[in-house]
Amino acid sequence: MALTQHDIDREIAAEHAAYEKRVADGAPVEHHPRRDYAPYRSSLLRHPEQPLVAIDVARDPELVELASPAFGERDLTEVDDDLTRHHTGEPIGERISVSGRLLDRSGRPVRGQLVEIWQANSAGRYAHRGEQHDAPLDPNFTGVGRTLTDGHGFYRFTTVRPGPYPWRNHVGAWRPAHIHFSVFGSAFTQRLVTQMYFPNDPLFAHDPILQSVTDDAARRRLVATYDHDLSVPEFSLGYHWDIVLDGPDATWTEEGR
Repeated sequence: MALTQHDIDREIAAEHAAYEKRVADGAPVEHHPRRDYAPYRSSLLRHPEQPLVAIDVARDPELVELASPAFGERDLTEVDDDLTRHHTGEPIGERISVSGRLLDRSGRPVRGQLVEIWQANSAGRYAHRGEQHDAPLDPNFTGVGRTLTDGHGFYRFTTVRPGPYPWRNHVGAWRPAHIHFSVFGSAFTQRLVTQMYFPNDPLFAHDPILQSVTDDAARRRLVATYDHDLSVPEFSLGYHWDIVLDGPDATWTEEGR
């Protein structure tokens, strides 16, 4: 029997009630979701079940690919951070500017780090051969970009606002509009992946992936804020979103998923 949105909403409510009880009982608060969060169906099938294997870097440094990240300043072009300029024509949709800072746990900027994004187009479709959503493709929008943080830890992208899309987690499942972010450290194995959402999306309460972050403050940190100063007159609306790598205010990342 296929699960409906009502079934998933009930499971999400149960998960959050269990979280609130753990907090009330004085249990340690974990901001990252469990790797087997039941409402997010595929996490039950592919989460790690064995302890992580420790690698002795001193004995075999090549195992962690110390030459990464794969791209540096010489590999970037002037349009890599502008997803609206990757093709000869203009993409369809609302143009937006997304900017923020990459910070460590003490609020210090992390400079020269590779930040990559990928997203659906304005109709909610990815330019990927495995895509199953029948929304139209945009021949002038591929949906991927990359940049390096500057001397103050800032990144900036120009793109179009992605559309929501259905996914087959349960009957009636739709993902809120979001942009995937990838951040590289000094090695490929330090790569972190997360998602940025847009304010006031009505799908927030019904999305098992976002709701798997049971701490409300941590969940709010995944939502960008509209920033009029980032808007480009007669061209794009601006959104600000910082990424904090660790510490109590860390941005949720997709660990073990």
